[in-house]
Amino acid sequence: MRFMKIGLYFGSFNPVHNGHLIIANHIANYTSLDRIWFVISPQNPLKKSASLINENHRKHLIDLAIDGEKKLRTSNVEFKLPKPSYTIDTLTHLKDLYPQHEFSIIMGSDSFGNIKKWKNYQILLKNYEIIIYQRPGFLVNADKTNSTIKIIDAPLLQISSTHIRDMLRKKKSIRFLVPDIVKEEIEARQYYG
Repeated sequence: MRFMKIGLYFGSFNPVHNGHLIIANHIANYTSLDRIWFVISPQNPLKKSASLINENHRKHLIDLAIDGEKKLRTSNVEFKLPKPSYTIDTLTHLKDLYPQHEFSIIMGSDSFGNIKKWKNYQILLKNYEIIIYQRPGFLVNADKTNSTIKIIDAPLLQISSTHIRDMLRKKKSIRFLVPDIVKEEIEARQYYG
């Protein structure tokens, strides 16, 4: 298998929405990454898991959303790892599985603001490129001597999965917030009540 630079876009994606997809597509188009993998986290150690639908359902929704996109993929690697999922453990596992590839981490500047709460965050900062997309109110002034941090300006939509779940609970339309195929699947399966 040939060498590839793969960006790992971690998240609950509960559900995936157009904001996630726009960021992934922008990073795929404007960086040297060969692929972007949506890494679905069964349980984020810094978030409550009560409102999460099954991880396989979340992966299915992303698969529907990115069908036909050559540079975008989903990864269920964390489904088989101990929970909660820690990024450093996932990266160690991926390096064992795919020693020929180089992995980068994709995150918003809001998540980067919490990086010191992450398990072994110093190893992440030292050994992996971190691609940060700026979010309003969470500006990152990366130390220019730290070559592992790359800040990009991606188009952002003020959409959150929490807001979408709230709309679904209130029986409001989520059209235009998620791809039509994702909306149809959520409604057909009644994923969020």
